[in-house]
Amino acid sequence: MIFTMASSLLSDNVQVLKASVSKTAYQGVAIAVASIIVATFMVSVYLVGEVSFAGIMQAQKTNLALWILNCVPFVFAFWGQYSSSIIAYEAGAMIYDQTQELRSKAEDMAKQASYATTHDSLTDLPNRALFYDRVSQAINSANNQSKQLSILLIEIENFKEVYDTLGRNSSDLILKQIATRLQGVVLDQESVARIDGNVFAILLADIDDLTEAEHLARAIQRAMEQAYVVERLQFVVHSNVGIVHFPEHGEDVDSLVQRAGVALYKARSSNNGYSVYEPSFDKHSPRRLTLMSELRNAIDRDELELYYQPKVDIQAGKLYGAEALVRWNHPKHGFISPEEFIPMAERTRTIKPLSLWVLKRAFQHCAAWHKQGVEMKISVNLSAKDLLDPGLPDTIAGVTASTSVKPEWIIFEITESAIMTDPEGALITVDRLSNMGFELAVDDFGTGYSSLAYLKKMPLTELKIDKSFVEDIQSSENDAVIVKATINLAHNLGLQVTAEGVENEEVLNMLKGYGCDIVQGYHLAKPLSVADFNNWLKSSKWQPIPSNSIQEKG
Repeated sequence: MIFTMASSLLSDNVQVLKASVSKTAYQGVAIAVASIIVATFMVSVYLVGEVSFAGIMQAQKTNLALWILNCVPFVFAFWGQYSSSIIAYEAGAMIYDQTQELRSKAEDMAKQASYATTHDSLTDLPNRALFYDRVSQAINSANNQSKQLSILLIEIENFKEVYDTLGRNSSDLILKQIATRLQGVVLDQESVARIDGNVFAILLADIDDLTEAEHLARAIQRAMEQAYVVERLQFVVHSNVGIVHFPEHGEDVDSLVQRAGVALYKARSSNNGYSVYEPSFDKHSPRRLTLMSELRNAIDRDELELYYQPKVDIQAGKLYGAEALVRWNHPKHGFISPEEFIPMAERTRTIKPLSLWVLKRAFQHCAAWHKQGVEMKISVNLSAKDLLDPGLPDTIAGVTASTSVKPEWIIFEITESAIMTDPEGALITVDRLSNMGFELAVDDFGTGYSSLAYLKKMPLTELKIDKSFVEDIQSSENDAVIVKATINLAHNLGLQVTAEGVENEEVLNMLKGYGCDIVQGYHLAKPLSVADFNNWLKSSKWQPIPSNSIQEKG
């Protein structure tokens, strides 16, 4: 492109020079010839009284002025030569200036091209290629100085949900905010890179203590958890961090980044949102790829199973209902935790058929129990993607009609984080479900960052306190205060309260004293298959509440 521009400019310059020189030459010749002819004619008339050949010849022989005039072409020749020199000088200056301009443009374009190949166009952070190069240099330096370094991969787990909700432009703004926050967390801003659509990386070079990486991971979590504001809407992003150390976990950049990715996968199921690579993690990588392709087949072949964990009304001393929990007993890998395959379903777009499968089975079981005279409510969990699916209420309406389930028999549980992913969108879905007659509960209350203003807007009937607060109320005054305050808050909002994680009789009695309405946990029963749940019903002291009592509570 540069050579094309230079060729074009030089050609233009040649044309300009030719036109200028030709114009000057023509002017000089014309003036000289015209002057000689006119003067000769005038002298001829003066000498012989007319313009004739004889008069012209006589004029040329006898008139001194004409001799001088005959020299005029030589004067114009000198003038043309001088003019040409001036023009050539001006042309040289012009070409020099344009050459300098071209050189400057070429340097700028080269810099832009080089920058574009090494930096992310959206966030201006180093891209994968530049990050790998810097890691390689850091490894060489660490080898020479016997130093250590760490690599952190940061994944925005729910970015696709944000993208699907906001669109490209607004989600790009969030990526820029994320990049800015990451640069604010680390001291060396050049160590932050964006290596994939929703994956960032940080290089910690020349560190003395490997725990610095974990401290940084926690700082990243704190930085990411603050709500993002786009178009006057607040969004919460969920980040996971995978950590590897050099030379402990690898001696080259490819091995380190690959193992950081394995650690990142494990971080998705970690309670603290980050994970340090361990060699034992490697066996999960091929297994994960296999499970991703097999989950959809398991749904289609009806290889999943719903378990039910009882929910007891401790004030009335009766069974209130049960929470439906999906289980996958893989023929090769055995029991697979929902904490592993449900996030995988959300990332691979399998969550919609999985949710539909759960809805159908839970409604069928609910209808069967009520037909047998077992009056209880069934709680079904909805994911963030479920809430943001505008077709969900219509799907539920179809399942309700096909199973003859009454809406008041079902409670849909939604998490705080699912609500805050898109509060306005979630509110629309929740309102539609409520208008259809279904009850709604906020699950794992206290673990997210929900706004009470949004909770107040939603037509909720139940608030579930996360088990992390309930399990330690015997030993932790802080947890006991939080549980009591949450119960009072819920009651003041007109909600009933369910406490999860009841592991012993003492905790159950404490919750009863706090005024808690409903409890569930291993002390009452673990999640049970339908057959085992039916057996538990026969022998349990917690018998179902009569249907009229349930309706009054609702």
